[in-house]
Amino acid sequence: MIVTLTVNPAIDRNVTVDRLVFEDRAYILSSHESAGGRGINASCVLRSFGADTLAIATCGGKSGRLLEEFLTRCDFPFSLVRIRQEIRTNITVADRQGLAVKLNEKGPSLNPSEIARLEKAVRGSLRGADWLMLCGSLPPGVPADFYARLIHYSQKLKVPVLVDADGEALEAALEEKPTVVTPNQQEAERLLSRALITRSHFFEAVERIRAMGAQSIILSLGARGALAADSTGRAVEVVPPRIDALCPIGAGDALAAAFVWAQTQKHDFPESVRWGVAAGTASARLPGVSFASLEQTREVYARVETRPIP
Repeated sequence: MIVTLTVNPAIDRNVTVDRLVFEDRAYILSSHESAGGRGINASCVLRSFGADTLAIATCGGKSGRLLEEFLTRCDFPFSLVRIRQEIRTNITVADRQGLAVKLNEKGPSLNPSEIARLEKAVRGSLRGADWLMLCGSLPPGVPADFYARLIHYSQKLKVPVLVDADGEALEAALEEKPTVVTPNQQEAERLLSRALITRSHFFEAVERIRAMGAQSIILSLGARGALAADSTGRAVEVVPPRIDALCPIGAGDALAAAFVWAQTQKHDFPESVRWGVAAGTASARLPGVSFASLEQTREVYARVETRPIP
């Protein structure tokens, strides 16, 4: 069982337009809504790969009821912690050329009793779990060390933890030495307070984030693949094939989920990263915010290169 946590879920409103051009009109070709949030997205990928997963998320207001309705259509179990305020709505606008704009609300403010109930729900799910995935932003009211507390508890149960987060939540999580973190380039830049431009910058970033506490790190670089280093310091560069990307949004969620899936399949670290990059690449070439199936990922996986870094 792979447990995913989405503290700040959303109703994702996905709009496809003919083109995105600055200061000009675009025509809507299609629009649909779905359950959103990094952890929920990860559970979708995991289930499509045949893994057992439990998605834990907050839920409040009319949007929360809609979230629950969407989740009942998914083929995986979920546990919703009720909160007083309305969960957020996020908007993604993408065109047929691969350009996309994502507009996210900050989310509802959680009070201390709601935070305590959420933490209790996660702790109660961990006995017998194979992995815990802590995914996405923390909404207002949730302390920056919330993920760190869950990592500390998971370590007592010997449950490995993946952290896919940003900002203060990621910085605090690193102090508890999570099993693996999966920042993208922009998240790594914010964490390190510097621009990452050259290949040597990326290598340095991987080493610095490991030094901050991560046992392993996967630095996601979009179309360029990923740089990764495991707990022994062994580093690899994973390079995907060239594709025509239709919508890269959500590719990082697919990468994180496929990596964890591969770990449960007993693949070693470089091969697990290779599966992650394949899933992210295969998802990016689908229209809208969509996630590749195992078969679609396997086809890309065969063309992903893994290069050891001396």
